[in-house]
Amino acid sequence: MSPTIVSGVLRFLAEHPPFSLLEPADRDFVARSVQLAYYQDGELLVGPDGGPPALLFIVKQGAVRGEPRAGSDVDDLRAASVRLLAGEVFPAGALMAERPVAIEYRAAGDVFCWLLPKAAFDQLLHRSAVFLDFCKRRASALFDLSQQASAAAYARQASQWRSMATPLGDLMRRAPVAVAPSTSLREVFAIMERENIGSVLVGALDAPHTLGIFTRRDVIGRVVLPELDLQVPVSQVMTTPLVTLETEATVGDAILAMAKHTIRHVPVLRDGQVAGVITERDLFTFQRQTLRGIGGSIQRAQDVEALARVAADIRSWCRTLVAQGVSAAFATRIISRLNDQLTERLIARAATEAGIALDRACWLALGSEGREEQTIATDQDNGLVLADEEAAHRDQYLAFAQAVNRDLDRCGYPLCKGGIMASNPKWCLTQSEWQRLFDTWIDRGDPESLLAANIFFDFRPLAGATALGQALRAHVRTQAAANPRFLKQMSDNALRNGPPAWASGLLGNLFAQGNERIDLKLNGTVPFVDGARLLALAHRIDTTNTAERLAALAACAAVPEAEVRGWTDAFQFLQGLRLRIQLEQPQPADNPNLLDPAQLSDLDQRILKETFRQARKLQQRLALDYAG
Repeated sequence: MSPTIVSGVLRFLAEHPPFSLLEPADRDFVARSVQLAYYQDGELLVGPDGGPPALLFIVKQGAVRGEPRAGSDVDDLRAASVRLLAGEVFPAGALMAERPVAIEYRAAGDVFCWLLPKAAFDQLLHRSAVFLDFCKRRASALFDLSQQASAAAYARQASQWRSMATPLGDLMRRAPVAVAPSTSLREVFAIMERENIGSVLVGALDAPHTLGIFTRRDVIGRVVLPELDLQVPVSQVMTTPLVTLETEATVGDAILAMAKHTIRHVPVLRDGQVAGVITERDLFTFQRQTLRGIGGSIQRAQDVEALARVAADIRSWCRTLVAQGVSAAFATRIISRLNDQLTERLIARAATEAGIALDRACWLALGSEGREEQTIATDQDNGLVLADEEAAHRDQYLAFAQAVNRDLDRCGYPLCKGGIMASNPKWCLTQSEWQRLFDTWIDRGDPESLLAANIFFDFRPLAGATALGQALRAHVRTQAAANPRFLKQMSDNALRNGPPAWASGLLGNLFAQGNERIDLKLNGTVPFVDGARLLALAHRIDTTNTAERLAALAACAAVPEAEVRGWTDAFQFLQGLRLRIQLEQPQPADNPNLLDPAQLSDLDQRILKETFRQARKLQQRLALDYAG
């Protein structure tokens, strides 16, 4: 091959992953090993006949259509179809496994492809770990590239941001300082001043479950204002029990723990002993708002107007998270945790004003809030479980719930248009009534019941007597798993929502034309949410978060880990796209989840197609598992 042609191939490869990520010598190896081939419209490039393929195809120009052969045993031909554009490669999986391809690949118009012989393909796998990784986990590799590109776009803004995946053990800078419970406050103050530290642990470091903590923040409220004698032992003013994490936990885990408990110090354990203390300052610094600042503002707020201002701060702060390239998994979880805190504060205020003790009622978070998957634009879905003996006081609870729903609306969480709120008498029920309602939905399995299942089966106890919600969860888990007919009906219902029909095999054209928009919720995340919910119910998994449900399915060997990894990455990519769209919207939109795919980068277009492929794979598993 002439140097001019090699130079042209290298320029092409440098523009398309995974080749753009290869070492220069490996990219040069590919450029010198390929040959150019032309295929006319409809011509077969490779198909199931003829044994394992002998070539890796790299699309140079045009489009390749891959779809099952007519009359094959694939039930949904559209679901299995793919469209490959410039820079995409196939059939890497069949080449690695040395098996025939499962579908036919034909030219969709005039097509030029670079052809890499299998011997050179095998050699490239051996010499390039990057290429091997890409071929083994295409979806995950593409997803990683997207996250890297997003983070790079905001690198200047996020120069002080620590990686959310950094283990806490990597942040340990000094050994923890501990004192005996009998140590006087005077001695504790002297130690804190001498060591220049903001907190001391109280007790034995090798018995963390018995430890307490005393911080500089406690001095005014617990010592100065009560005018305590400095000879008082520190055990009288320490905070206990402690919230602790293991050294393997991440920065993201620590931030979530601080958000949930409104704290700024977290002891970190290694092999059952405290290895150090992580503070909020250790983790990150934002220019305007901090996590503790928001949490503290929630606790200090004296009225709904103050909480509405905090809610605006939450949305602003979370927009900063998204802008700085924080992962969708972390961003949605932190949004949900902060919204939980604000909701709990509103519930406590409304209960006090209504004269209600919440020891006989449980506030339920439903829908995306129940799954801890709220995005920047979110409304409210909730319900109320009453102890059976509280049925006579239902009107009082309804008035209380109406106040909470109204206050949430004032804080920027719109009332549910479908009336799925605790102030609706339909969703303010006793424990027995809720159980009978779930039993009815499970027994009937009609369209109305299945719609309810998609909303209510993701419930999470949020405030009040959470044992009521936990008992309801146990009841639902048992009843749903024991009813195969209901699971089959849920599967049939889940298969009705999927990637848009026009996206199957035609996505590339519409990227260019820009004449279709995608609802990233209905046609993107919903198939994963529905599939994870069904499989979790079938396997008696209690958690409600979609990614955690999928992880639990892999942990109990209900689904292969490789499949779960692809589904999870695809789901989180779609969540990230939703957040990015909402970040860019200057005003609230009627549908904050609509995406114009033509606005995506080439890389994100490829990944979006891969997410649709993963959604179809999940739905194909449901169709096979519940085919009866």
